[in-house]
Amino acid sequence: MWHDTIPCAERIFALRHDPASAAVVVMLRGLKMYGMAQAADDLIEQGAPAFGTAVPILSQLLKAEVAEREVRSIAYQMKAARFPAYVDLATFDFASSEANEAMIRQLHRGEFIDGAHNVVLIGGPSTGKTHIATALGD
Repeated sequence: MWHDTIPCAERIFALRHDPASAAVVVMLRGLKMYGMAQAADDLIEQGAPAFGTAVPILSQLLKAEVAEREVRSIAYQMKAARFPAYVDLATFDFASSEANEAMIRQLHRGEFIDGAHNVVLIGGPSTGKTHIATALGD
């Protein structure tokens, strides 16, 4: 293995400057696993050969955890939003509605969220306000 042939000082330098090792520490901190992040930092400083070998596996596990937390977060947010039913714009009948299709499709891209703008849908009963709002929230 690489740690058997490389002197200790060079191993420490290699781990300190290894982007994959640094990424593991960043992911741990992003997951609020501060104790593990500090331990990983310590192992990097020590040039621990076992840590260098484990970095690819740790990286994959942490990526899986990040993805799983994101999926759970989205599921929770969708449940908390209490949408009446799943709908999307593909099922909305623009032909029988006075809604401006181009504007609704632009809103669906979510650019108004980045600009922290509000959307207000105004119309009479059965004009598709709930359908559009639910589709925008998806």
